Amino acid sequence: MSTDDIVDDLTRDTQNSPEELLTRSFFFVCAVLSIVTTVSIVVLLVTEAAKFFSITAPLMGIEGPTASIVDFLTGTTWEIGNRRFGVLALVSATLMITIGSAIIALPLGVATAIYLSEYAAPRHRAFLKPALEVLAGIPTVVYGFFALIYITPVIQTVLPGTGTFNLLSASIVVGIMIIPMVASISEDAMSAVPDDLRQAGYGMGATKFDVSTGIVVPAALSGIFSSFILALSRAIGETMAVTIAAGSQAQFLNPIDPTAYQEGALPMTAAMVQLLLGDITGGGLAYRSLFAIGLTLFVITLVMNVISDLIAQRYREEY
Repeated sequence: MSTDDIVDDLTRDTQNSPEELLTRSFFFVCAVLSIVTTVSIVVLLVTEAAKFFSITAPLMGIEGPTASIVDFLTGTTWEIGNRRFGVLALVSATLMITIGSAIIALPLGVATAIYLSEYAAPRHRAFLKPALEVLAGIPTVVYGFFALIYITPVIQTVLPGTGTFNLLSASIVVGIMIIPMVASISEDAMSAVPDDLRQAGYGMGATKFDVSTGIVVPAALSGIFSSFILALSRAIGETMAVTIAAGSQAQFLNPIDPTAYQEGALPMTAAMVQLLLGDITGGGLAYRSLFAIGLTLFVITLVMNVISDLIAQRYREEY
């Protein structure tokens, strides 16, 4: 009997052992539960959102007031009392907070990752990385009150005329919140770059800065881009911090207008909280609008995750 036959027999016996079968069954059940949970959420959102739109509500057996899907996707006014459901008023606020937080978190997160991966001494890294993880574990409601009590007064001092609730404060606090995610994932990607590439750079006379920015960062680009998309998905889905800091006034703002960040607005997640805390009738039009907003938010984050996977595959390096 050859060595390969012996290895095959041992592997087959191990796979058929009761312990191995139990372990495989447990992991299989976990995988199925994850898929079932995801599919259930999607089905719930699609089913309830379909009751909200006039084009699909009759097919669901829904009678009474409905909303136009065209007005929902293209409207810029969100007024529940007047039955005006223009989701762009909510999307614009969410987009502005995401852009503002990205401007803060992405460069700071990558710079932090470069320092931890390339410059920090082992004892410094052993302290700083757990500190970042602690920062990521702070409840988001605490971030919201931090923005309202500390960040907003500073902004009002620098930019007079800024309201108590404003998108700039919300963007800053959300940016601080997602820095640990960008830094941690990017640092893991940079640490996975083989040392042979670094040594080759040093052998060519490159400085540490040249190696960090010209060799390590490009080699870890797929992981860095993935951290960007995951962090921005977190920023889009953030609820309590933006609910406290951004206010509750639904209005359509121009994302490329810097002065618009001094005003308050209503992001999608905050609108869902506002609806749930308000006096809405279960099964009514306002109640069903919750699921329409949720489905819109789900589609946006799904598209971002798909883009993240495509970018990761495009720039992934195998060593």
